[in-house]
Amino acid sequence: MSNKIKLTEGFMCFEMNQIGVIRTPYTKNTPNQPVEEDEGDFRIVVEPQYTDGLYKLASFRYMYVIYYIHQVKQEQSMIVSPPWAGGAKVGVFASRSPVRPNHIGISIVRIKSIINNEILTSGLDAFDGTPVLDIKPYIKDLDVKSDANNGWIEEMDGHEHLS
Repeated sequence: MSNKIKLTEGFMCFEMNQIGVIRTPYTKNTPNQPVEEDEGDFRIVVEPQYTDGLYKLASFRYMYVIYYIHQVKQEQSMIVSPPWAGGAKVGVFASRSPVRPNHIGISIVRIKSIINNEILTSGLDAFDGTPVLDIKPYIKDLDVKSDANNGWIEEMDGHEHLS
């Protein structure tokens, strides 16, 4: 498998190294967000040459997974309507739509265990075989913003399910 991903979207052309692959039970549909309690085999298989980079990652409870959304088929639009938002329209950058100018996804998942070059995780919202671009630890004191809000979602009826 080639571990280079050539990105030609936008004004620049550059390559990134694929550091691994996401393994999930999803082959046709995925949830809109990670579901921590989701049943099934969720793991990231890191390419062997990056295994040493996992050292001490297991000491964290959560991690960010940054990946290339390689199965996007929809046409790009700067205005989107999230499927759960009752028809509300927002700019793509005010959404978590997978149909973006650069097909980059990010999820926060629980680290269950790490065995050699495999990270067993809670539910991931990505298709089986999705290329992984990077992994970063979720650090409680750096990543939690106590004054964060829900933006335009707070204007919706029933938004309380997010709290």
